[in-house]
Amino acid sequence: MKPILLTSKRHLDDNDVRQCLRIAFGGMLGFILCKLMGWNYGAFFVVQPILLLGIVPVINAHMLRQFVANMLVVSLAVLVVQGLFGDKPVPMTLLVMGMFALLFGQMSGGANFLFGAMSVVNMSMQLHFASYPQADIGDIVASNIVSVFSTLFIALLMQQLFPDVAPRAPRPLVRKSASTRRHEVILATTVATASFIVFQVFNLQSGLSAQVASILVLFPLNWRGAGPAGWNRALGTLVGCNLGLVVQLVLMDHFDVLPFVAAGLWICLMLFARIHMLEVGSGAGFAALTTMAILFGQYLTPRQDLFYSALYRFWSLSLSVLLSLSAIYLLHLLLDRFAATRWAAPKPVSV
Repeated sequence: MKPILLTSKRHLDDNDVRQCLRIAFGGMLGFILCKLMGWNYGAFFVVQPILLLGIVPVINAHMLRQFVANMLVVSLAVLVVQGLFGDKPVPMTLLVMGMFALLFGQMSGGANFLFGAMSVVNMSMQLHFASYPQADIGDIVASNIVSVFSTLFIALLMQQLFPDVAPRAPRPLVRKSASTRRHEVILATTVATASFIVFQVFNLQSGLSAQVASILVLFPLNWRGAGPAGWNRALGTLVGCNLGLVVQLVLMDHFDVLPFVAAGLWICLMLFARIHMLEVGSGAGFAALTTMAILFGQYLTPRQDLFYSALYRFWSLSLSVLLSLSAIYLLHLLLDRFAATRWAAPKPVSV
């Protein structure tokens, strides 16, 4: 019998431990900062440090440029798309589809994967918030800009406090055929656009986590990677929601005491960061990290606990992942029928 959770490593090395510390303390600092300042859209301030520190093991100039570019592109896109075309569904949908195609193209190319990945997630989150009747687009964009600069400060601080102890081996380079890249861009763009339409048409304002899940499951950009990604995401979300409830039960009536909540969040992030490092990739650990970030950052307030949010989040996310995987599989079969969009495994490039 295969284990429920498959890992690529048995033990963490020194660099992995340092990255775990960066993720846990970075997410906790983002949470404390947004709660102390009383900023809206706390998910931005907790999710972004975890995404950046979880995806990128070492922050360098190229990564910083991609992260800042993501802020500029997404802010402009949300202001134009939602501000000018928010009441015109067809032009808005076409613009969103075009943006998704450009961003997934950057992810498929590989060199600017962080820019594409962060932009897709942030644009989806901001368009979700902007669909609220009471939403202020200016406030949403301003909150994202502030969260980007706070994330950069947190990430650089974490790298200074917990630097790697040994040089990391460079990631292996791969070469994709033109048909493979077309396959990945068309597949991911179509599913992401369908997710956007569903959440807009059915006005699912409480489904932020489900919409983000439908985007994160597309990160492998193909069916072969999306299947395990969907299972991992559901598993990680289940564990994350349950651990969030455990923290709530332990705190009981003290969930409005910030130091207690921050300590509980740090323990959870450290545990899931360890699993993320053992998996080596976007697996159950990474899904649990983003789950905790959204639960604590967006839904936990002194007047609102996590019980309803955690239970609703798991069931809505499970349905979102199931529908996304079904769409990915059907599109994969369709695109593979044509030579121009047939997917083939990328080939390693010898340096």
